[in-house]
Amino acid sequence: MNVRKPIDSLTPTSVLSVSFNDDCSCFSVGLESGFCVYHTKSCLLKASRDFNAGVGQVQMMGTTNYLALVGGGKSPKFAVNKVTIWDDSKSKVALEITALSTVRGVQLSREHIIVVLQNSVRVYSFAKPPDLLHVYETDDNYAGLCSLSNKQVVFPGRTQGHVQIVELGTGNVSIIPAHSSPLQAIQLSPDGELLATASETGTLIRVYSTGNCARVAELRRGIDTATIFSLGFSPSSTILACTSDRSTLHLFDIPHPRKANSHRRNQQSGGSASDVEGKWGILSKIPMMPRVFSDVYSFASAPFEAEDESVIGGIPVSRGAGLATTKPVKGLIGWIAEDALIVLGAGQDARWEKFVIVDGEDGKRHCVREGWKRYLGNM
Repeated sequence: MNVRKPIDSLTPTSVLSVSFNDDCSCFSVGLESGFCVYHTKSCLLKASRDFNAGVGQVQMMGTTNYLALVGGGKSPKFAVNKVTIWDDSKSKVALEITALSTVRGVQLSREHIIVVLQNSVRVYSFAKPPDLLHVYETDDNYAGLCSLSNKQVVFPGRTQGHVQIVELGTGNVSIIPAHSSPLQAIQLSPDGELLATASETGTLIRVYSTGNCARVAELRRGIDTATIFSLGFSPSSTILACTSDRSTLHLFDIPHPRKANSHRRNQQSGGSASDVEGKWGILSKIPMMPRVFSDVYSFASAPFEAEDESVIGGIPVSRGAGLATTKPVKGLIGWIAEDALIVLGAGQDARWEKFVIVDGEDGKRHCVREGWKRYLGNM
């Protein structure tokens, strides 16, 4: 007789959304029944709240008890055009912001609440009541692309492929014409000095200095078109990780403007002529060859789990869906150390995967998966 407990239930819980807090020490998940918060390093449950209704988006403020919630799923707890700031220590709503259309994304800090709509970004003060400080128009932004640091917030521009960098202290705006195709991913570095971007084409990743908007690196993920899932800088901002629907995690060295060692390491592995020649041989030195033979590639890569799911909570997903939910997040990157990172997935097969950078016997760095869990089993 088989008395073992089943590994998975017959009707697994679907994770509607997943996000890291600002230092990636915790991650929050939205469920059809409420939300949960986990410790990133251990994947152990930190807190949970059962609303018996769906939460489509959750964003945690640092390591505080405040979370930004947006309704979602088959039976939303909150309206999809409303951002609710929840104080979990008091088990009650602290603030509310009602928008004119579906909320596509939220970012949260101690001073600001950033509300992302399909064609605008609204910056509010974190106060009671919240004051609307700025409104910025954007190109269509169904995915709610937005990245926040201590001093800046970045999001799509009004022109396809452009990025706006807003200085929160002054409201000054800089525009970077990053790509000719619509944006797929944007990410600020932890120190706010670098910005990584990728378009819907998914072959090239560009890195810019936020100080002068100059391009500091152009990285090739691959030759074939792909959907970029996530971009993530290491704590020192000298390594960039990338995931895509090719189910591969890539790691690139980044020449940080203020950190000389990153350039030295980049010369050793990520962007030197010898490294390119090692990948393409003499082809990289032949004049007039296509640029793909001289581009900078990742210094290490590893497969991760990225199942294809076209429905969420039983509701088909489309670009125009007004349900404050999108296709389940896959491949979300969060660094927990300079040589270790976590990759998260939502949906029905909600996974936590840990990867580490190790030195190989061949003298090169490699990316190795150290372990994985289905994190809803740790509730």
